[in-house]
Amino acid sequence: MKAVSIKEGIYWVGGIDWNLRSFHGYSTQRGSTYNAYLIVDEKITLIDTVKGYLADEMISRISSVIDPSSIDYIVSNHVEMDHSGALPKMMEIAKNATIITCASGEKGLRAHYKKDWNFKVVKSGDKLELGKRSLEFLLTPMVHWPDNMVCYMPQEKILFSNDSFGQHLASSERFDDEYPIDIVIEEARKYYANIVLPYGMQVQKELEAAKGLDIGMIATSHGIIWRKHIPEILSLYADWASNRTSKKAVIVYDSMWKSTEAMASRIKSAFEAKGYVIRFLHLEHNHISDVMTEIMDAEYICVGSPTLNNNMLPTVAAFLAYMKGLAPKGRKAIAFGSFGWGGQSIGLVKSELELAGCEVVAEIKQQFVPSTDELDNIEKTVQEII
Repeated sequence: MKAVSIKEGIYWVGGIDWNLRSFHGYSTQRGSTYNAYLIVDEKITLIDTVKGYLADEMISRISSVIDPSSIDYIVSNHVEMDHSGALPKMMEIAKNATIITCASGEKGLRAHYKKDWNFKVVKSGDKLELGKRSLEFLLTPMVHWPDNMVCYMPQEKILFSNDSFGQHLASSERFDDEYPIDIVIEEARKYYANIVLPYGMQVQKELEAAKGLDIGMIATSHGIIWRKHIPEILSLYADWASNRTSKKAVIVYDSMWKSTEAMASRIKSAFEAKGYVIRFLHLEHNHISDVMTEIMDAEYICVGSPTLNNNMLPTVAAFLAYMKGLAPKGRKAIAFGSFGWGGQSIGLVKSELELAGCEVVAEIKQQFVPSTDELDNIEKTVQEII
């Protein structure tokens, strides 16, 4: 395992997880990387680590450059174990290293690992001198944990951005100009929609603080490092953080005997007639994380379920629980579904949509199998609502 030089004396020493297919319920069809960075200066510094089971891969890469026991500082930008999982093993090797983190980071690392390591706590504006280079720290709480922070190296114009601007993407290529950029942006968008979406206000603050930095490289914690398309990804993050929507409707549903599906199809026709971009997503065939990626810029979210045992179908309930956590506020929503005798599912869908921050503009119920006239009326009703 070899380190990859990203600047003179600065190396990517992370781990690649080619087989990762799920991350906290988020489908990662292209795997992921856990990025760690080694800075060789008067003070040898490691920025973050990797998941615990990739520790040996990271240590092998470090060893291709220096003796890992000579590391002076380990910067912990984030406590979560995909960043800190190899920290116990590193601290067994680099016994004299000091962990640089924020106050919440120290608290979290102590709670996770029960170790009395040597910590140095930093806050926004603090600087760590490494020799010819230095690191400046910016705390970014709740992007996406309370302990999050980033660090900037002014001499090399590198922003070590933690989870911001990342993607779950396994590759042997390290930079955005070495890999198809449309895929990198697609994965960055999915990453934002499924991890960062609830924290738009905090992201806006982070972007505002970053305006004063001369950024020539963004070294992310996951996926590709940005060096060519930096203005593009900064612009996209500003757009995503603004919670702007477009003329788009996402219709999400599951069906037992195709009655709810027939309703979904007519709701789709109503939006098509009004010139909306449509995403028509059956939950048996579309992963909830891909649905959330489409919802990120949608004006309307339409969710349908028949009633099963006085409840929603489990696929719909799971999707709504997932969406509620990501809280795509400011969307209009339609709850719909068919039923035999109870019809409780539609009210439950409506309640969950409201708890997710949506404005429910209609509840559409249909008992048993809809006739052509009833489907015509559903389509007309939705057109009037739009």
